[in-house]
Amino acid sequence: MALKSITVSVLFLTLTLSGCRSAPDASASSMRLDRRLNEQVVMLPVETDGKIVELQTTLYKPPGNGPFPLLLMNHGKNPGNARTQPRSRHLEIASVFVHRGFVVAIPMREGFAASGGQYPRDGCDVRRHAFDEAKDSAAALSALVNLPYVDRTRIVVAGQSDGGLVTMALSTRQIPGVLGVINFSGGLRMKTCAGWQQNLVNAYGSIGQRARYPSLWFYGDNDELWPRPLPQQMFSAYTSQASGAANRARMVDIGTFGKNSHDFADSKAGVRLWYPQVKTFVHSLGLPFEPI
Repeated sequence: MALKSITVSVLFLTLTLSGCRSAPDASASSMRLDRRLNEQVVMLPVETDGKIVELQTTLYKPPGNGPFPLLLMNHGKNPGNARTQPRSRHLEIASVFVHRGFVVAIPMREGFAASGGQYPRDGCDVRRHAFDEAKDSAAALSALVNLPYVDRTRIVVAGQSDGGLVTMALSTRQIPGVLGVINFSGGLRMKTCAGWQQNLVNAYGSIGQRARYPSLWFYGDNDELWPRPLPQQMFSAYTSQASGAANRARMVDIGTFGKNSHDFADSKAGVRLWYPQVKTFVHSLGLPFEPI
């Protein structure tokens, strides 16, 4: 990155408590900010593919100055135009982590919500899509670790749906401070593409070849996007290629959950299913996960 870009980024990161300027639609948003979690919505300047863009980012933090460990949460994709997708909040997930001493950051990737840039057009190439989107996630992480209340040596990355796939693609990068990743119902359904299920399985196999971190996966039996046995096929494709720390991969089948298990993770009932497993996983990474 050029010196000018570094200077611009550092300037933005020191302007406010969050390190960034407030998002232009934050005060006008129909979603009331959750003051219990110190929720903020900011525009995070990042560099990706040689350009500077701002990503609309939701931040939550515990009380105090830190430094706190960081959970980077990758959002999914709704059907339709990414630009009209509202910012993701993942309040139930954020609440659990904030009350256990973590900062939580949810950057909207390029082309989503109020973020700059363009949503990538990768056609039916789900592998390319995953790695393209992971560039934004990595760029956001590079900026977030400069926040004064973030401990850059203690980072967990998680994602839901498309964000879970992006998280796993991100896990192929050697990023200082990242200790492990969590995949909630991860994948991307390209229903207009021939052979989309096998393409998704192949993408996870490709990711497994290069993955670097321990991972914890969650899927349900009645996921409307990933019919059985697709989740097990994706996980098996990944583990058959994984090596080193990435061999520490575990998939949890949550069974049947409501009418559709796809979005289970961000519900109170869903938290009760994943919390014990996540607590054990976070502890295995050498991080505390007790209420503060």
